[in-house]
Amino acid sequence: MPRDEISLQLYTVRSPLEEDLEGTLARVAELGYRTVEPYGFVNRAERMAEALTEYGLSAPTAHAALLRDDRADIYAAARRLGVTTVIVPMVNAEHWQTADDIKGIAQDLNRVAAEAADHGFTVGYHNHHFELELKVDGGHALEVLADHLADEVILEVDTYWAAVGGADVPVLLTRLGDRVTALHMKDGDRSMNNKAQVAVGDGVIPVEDILAAAPTALRVVELDDFEGDIFDPVAKSFRFLSGKDAPA
Repeated sequence: MPRDEISLQLYTVRSPLEEDLEGTLARVAELGYRTVEPYGFVNRAERMAEALTEYGLSAPTAHAALLRDDRADIYAAARRLGVTTVIVPMVNAEHWQTADDIKGIAQDLNRVAAEAADHGFTVGYHNHHFELELKVDGGHALEVLADHLADEVILEVDTYWAAVGGADVPVLLTRLGDRVTALHMKDGDRSMNNKAQVAVGDGVIPVEDILAAAPTALRVVELDDFEGDIFDPVAKSFRFLSGKDAPA
């Protein structure tokens, strides 16, 4: 896979990023990444944009709380970074309890997506475990959401948290189809213990089957936490997804 199809969610390296934004992005580029996914970028868009340019990085996707934050500021900052898809990172679990709840979330996303399109952006949604754990009318809540989304709203499926929530992730991805344009790729023991997460390919998640089920989706490496030097699994994940560490 071309290396520009493998991205890194910058939340993974949030501690070094806060200490040294430029140095951290330089390190990410040194490891082979050419694409990153920013978060919390509104107040540092100018500085981040300059660093992305300096180190040959692009940011086609980014996370931002479009459903509650000042969207004008988000659009301006995203445009400065070259972002084309803005992804809502979560809607809290208490809002997913009924079919009407989920329909309301879809309506909010559809409304914002129509507005964002006028500014040149696509809108997406990113899941955690509860959107799969919660069932409505026998189906995963995330699938119920998808049924009510406008065609232009995309999904970024966090494959690890989908598995934690009880989904057969390759089957889920097949059912969701082309709406899934990005995947959060992470691995671990399928527990809620963030520090048990490991490099992609080192845990129990069926990574190869997941990749086969969504072959055109952007692969976005993410670890929520890690015991040790975070750049070790970041580097190993890139090597695995780029084929250098893949099984023969």
